[in-house]
This record gives sequence, structure tokens and C-alpha cells, in this order.
Amino acid sequence: MSIPVIVGILALVVLVIVLLVYNINLHGKLQKFKNIKQRIANLNVVQDFMTTIGEDTTVDKKIKRINDILIDKYEIKYSTIVVFDGTEYIIKASNVEQKHWDSLRSLQNVDMFKDSISSATPKYITVNKEGEQLPYQESEFGRAKAAIFFPLYIDNVYIGYWIIESGTPHDFDNVDTTILEKIKSNIVSVLKTVAHQKTLESMVRQDQFTGLQSEAYLYGEGKKIIDQFTTSTMCMFKIINLEDINTEHSRELGNSVVTEVSKYISNNISDDYIFIRYMGPKFVIAFSGVDTGSVAEFLNDLKMNVESLKITKDGLLTKEKTTDDLVENDILVTDEDKKEQKEKEYAEPILNFVISSYYKGTGLEEVLRKLESYLDNADVNETEINNI
Repeated sequence: MSIPVIVGILALVVLVIVLLVYNINLHGKLQKFKNIKQRIANLNVVQDFMTTIGEDTTVDKKIKRINDILIDKYEIKYSTIVVFDGTEYIIKASNVEQKHWDSLRSLQNVDMFKDSISSATPKYITVNKEGEQLPYQESEFGRAKAAIFFPLYIDNVYIGYWIIESGTPHDFDNVDTTILEKIKSNIVSVLKTVAHQKTLESMVRQDQFTGLQSEAYLYGEGKKIIDQFTTSTMCMFKIINLEDINTEHSRELGNSVVTEVSKYISNNISDDYIFIRYMGPKFVIAFSGVDTGSVAEFLNDLKMNVESLKITKDGLLTKEKTTDDLVENDILVTDEDKKEQKEKEYAEPILNFVISSYYKGTGLEEVLRKLESYLDNADVNETEINNI
């Protein structure tokens, strides 16, 4: 073999080696770029999740929005989030037709998924050819051909599952499971974050005696209204003689006092303000966007008017003369008068008010706790409206 041929072969070998090294280096750079791009995509998704959590909407709408983000950003064909609420499995979000929901919310009963739940590990299933169906499917042959089932846990407590599906057999064979695990973790984080909000939403009740919203309303929907303003005034008042009325007269009369006081105040404050029954004899008025100096005179008049009310078990006692009035005017009081008056036994509420400023973005519950503590420890004979 001539020298030129040998040189040529060596040159080709060197060229092949150089190209091989170059390709390996290029592949590494492309893979690195792909990983960076994927990390950026994941960060963007997490950012979208956080934005959704902070939105002024209900928990259920937030979970649906999270599912839409997953479908859009990761190009998932079908995605369904199912949560166990303590009594039943509920589909919180899904882009699958509703006629298939019965099977999707019953996957915990499928043997292969039972194992997945007990071991807290994902389960991948797929068909091998057209005409086959996934084990949990009953009458939906053409919809899903591959699926991955992810059990969801919050602090080691099983709370439901997330399932993704594809209409193509073996579509998830080469999927990056680490990315899916991160997505699953993000879903759990969202569910955990909104759990407190969901608790508040479920706690909101209407008080049976007054028709007013409860304390939980104030921390949910009420706070959204209050936080439209930079500064507001929080007012808490207490019917300080309610316990005496219950003891000396009757609980029925005490309930009537609560009802009539709340009715009177509801009718005499603006619909722009929030009025709730806080707890027992305590009530809260949130003067949204109003400073403390602007409400003092109004509250003084309100207190004086409420304390002038005479309240019976049947409601307000207005025009009728009481036996005390008759005695004061030297009018003969008969047994019939006394009997009739007994039926119209009345009570006069005594209120103690306290107010404080609330600033948007600060702890509303801390302000209310401070007001409540003041009222619980105030002198029973206190009559002034205090600003603390």
C-alpha cells in the first residue's frame, strides 16, 4: 500500500474521529439546551400555578385552571384530577367528556390502581394494538389507548389521584417520568395551598337567628371587598347584657334581642358595608374605605338608638304602655294589666363598641382578635366607643 493511500486513510480516520467528537459535543450541547429549555418551561408552569393560586376566585375554579395549564403547556391529550373529600371521589377537573366521568372517578376500585395507591407509585398502562381497551374502560374503546395513574398524597395522607391519557398506544413509553413527577408534586402543592381557602368556603354559613353571614365569610368573600380599599375601619360590638337576659328572663327572649338588634342595624347601615355575626353576642361591621374618625358620631347615634329599643319574645315593643309607665303616671294597675304585661315581658339591649383601623395587606384576623380581647376584658359599665 502506497504512502499517499495510507496518509489518505489516516486522514479519513482522523476526520471521522473529529466528526464523531463534534457530534458527541453537539449532542451534549443540544441535550443541555433541551434541559435548560425544559427547566425554563417548568419554571413558567410553576409561575402560572402560583398566579392561579393568587387569583380572586373559588378553589374549584383554580383547580380547573391548573388542569388547563397542564394540558396546554405539556400537550397532554387528556388530564383528570380526582379528589377524595372524605365521603366520595369527586372529579375536580377534567377535559374528558362528562359521560366518561363515572369510570374516571372509580379508578381506586381497579386492582392495578389499588396497588399503585398502596405503594404510592405511578402506574403506566397501554394497549398494544387497535381494538384493545384499557382495563378500566367500559364503553370508550376509541378514546384512550395509554394512561399513567398518579396517586396523590398530602403529608403522607392519600387524597386522590391524577391520571393522564393518550389516544395513541405506547404514547408514554419514552416520556420523561421525572418531569411528570415534578408536575404531580406541583399539583399536590396547589391542592395543599388551596385547602385552607376551601375550608373557609365550606365554613361560610348564614346565622339562623339573624340571617347574617358568619365570621368565615369575613375572611373569604368579605376580605375581597374590604381589600379594594387601602384603609378601612373595623368595628366590633357586643350585647353585654345578653347573658343576663337569657338568665333572668329566657333564652327565647335573648334570641329575640339578638334578632331585633341585628335587624335594626342592618336597616340603618349602608349596603356598602359588611355586617356579620362574629360569635355569640359579638358582631362586626366593616366600614370599607372609611377612616375611624368618620364613623364615631354615627356609631354613637346607632348605640343610643339601639339601646332605646324594648324587645319582647315576639319582637319590638313600641307603642304599648308598660306597667312601669302606668305606675309612674299614678294609673291603677289591674291584675289583667299585669297578666298582659307578663306576656309582653321585654328587655333593653346594652351595647359596647370598639373600633380599629385595618390596612390592606395586613392580618385582618389579628385586628379582630384585638377587638374581641378588648370587649371581653372591658368594664361592664363602659359606655364610650373606644378606638384602639
